[in-house]
Amino acid sequence: METDKKVSKGVLYTSYILQGIVVLLFLMGAANNVLQTEMAVEGAVEFGYPEHTVLYMGLILLVSTILYAIPKTTFIGALLLTAWLGGAVATHLIHNDPLTNIFIPVVFGIIMWVAIWLRSEKLRALC
Repeated sequence: METDKKVSKGVLYTSYILQGIVVLLFLMGAANNVLQTEMAVEGAVEFGYPEHTVLYMGLILLVSTILYAIPKTTFIGALLLTAWLGGAVATHLIHNDPLTNIFIPVVFGIIMWVAIWLRSEKLRALC
């Protein structure tokens, strides 16, 4: 993704900090799934996912996060992570979780796209 030259350094740094936070949190989740930690496996099973799918979910999350972190593939990574977060929202809705658990992935997705929006003239032109 090409950075807009008209963006101030403060806005640019803010966008990278937000993106960095998103990447770190997703990488932690991916690592838990890939390593099949007790917390990841129990959480997945509690939400109705078979235990053997935890590794695959971790690999999907890892690849999507790496794509989001690479400037040239940020948009495709963001799209994949948006789908991931949509699945999280759906899972929480199906299990009648509290509203806070439903809105956390939504807020996380907003932060993810704001990070890109801050430095992308093309994305800002769509709004």
